[in-house]
Amino acid sequence: MPISPKSMLEKPFDFRAPPPSPIASGRRSCVTNDDVLTEFLEHSLRVPNLVLPDRAFPKQKFIENPPKIDFQLLTFSQTQLIQEVLNAVNTIGCFQLVNYGISSEFIKSVLTIAAEIFQVPSEKQIAVTKSFEKPYGYGEGHDEEENQFAEEFIWCRDEKLKLDMERIWPVGYSNFSEKMDILMWNIEKIGEKIIQVVKENWSVGRDDKMEKQEALGSVCYVEKHKVLNECEWVKYDVIRMVIRGIDYYSHALGLHICHGSSLFHVYSKKAWFSFCPDQHSLLVTIGDQIQVMSGGQYKHVMGRPIYKAEKEDFISMAFLYSPPSRSPNQKKEKTISISQQAMLFIILTLAYHFSLYLYHNF
Repeated sequence: MPISPKSMLEKPFDFRAPPPSPIASGRRSCVTNDDVLTEFLEHSLRVPNLVLPDRAFPKQKFIENPPKIDFQLLTFSQTQLIQEVLNAVNTIGCFQLVNYGISSEFIKSVLTIAAEIFQVPSEKQIAVTKSFEKPYGYGEGHDEEENQFAEEFIWCRDEKLKLDMERIWPVGYSNFSEKMDILMWNIEKIGEKIIQVVKENWSVGRDDKMEKQEALGSVCYVEKHKVLNECEWVKYDVIRMVIRGIDYYSHALGLHICHGSSLFHVYSKKAWFSFCPDQHSLLVTIGDQIQVMSGGQYKHVMGRPIYKAEKEDFISMAFLYSPPSRSPNQKKEKTISISQQAMLFIILTLAYHFSLYLYHNF
């Protein structure tokens, strides 16, 4: 019997879905109860453990503290000390230098005035920010979030840097630059002696392939450290090294002043280690130029201090030393010693009196 349109309007269709049919206990569904499918889903939804390769994320090594070398004794070319230096740079690329002839009072005065560099307002720091054209000045980060770990200032003997800094910090920069120049001069003398010791004992030398930046010469990274726990520092330092590489600036030696540091981390491309440095030692690390000159015998490493004390920010200095280069056509400057000057003075005096004698008697 056909349904009339009127009855369809009075009694609408019921669109509710019927209840599911029960699954018989004696039968298995090829989908619902498939153990293979269940196991596959469990494994596919599990997050894998990510293991970074050694090339990207160096491993930590545990070694003894690097040796302490007395610089004054090293200048006398003692065989035992020279061998300790060579062993240190060959195995870990780092050693500690004591009795190096720079007073702690002078270093402290330089660190004190260096802290004032970071008190310059950030809006003024932007005018002297490091760039590709100007590899000196303030680091690129100026806001609080980017400076939560450390702030840096790259100093060198560049006249334009001096003029730019005197415009934004007219009161203190001249004094700071003058003290830095004296300190750098002493550091360069130390670096020159260390390179002489190392250079005389490597098996292969390739001075002609040594990369140097004569425009700036040696530079100094002045860094203001924030106080963080060790885990934060390790994570920050390693990631920073992976992103930036281990090169600050091409150099032969890194000479680090980091008085008050709790630890000193030494990084290479394959591993890193830390040790408790002597509080007044000068920490020496091997640079990329020595790696090239030695034919890869000595490896380039990067060093960074760690500070754990509370309620205080610390200043460290990393002097990146490059020996001056001399072109093959450039003649070595001749100097006259004091004894030669005295002999010349005596000869001229005798000649003068002899000429007077001849003049009056003949």
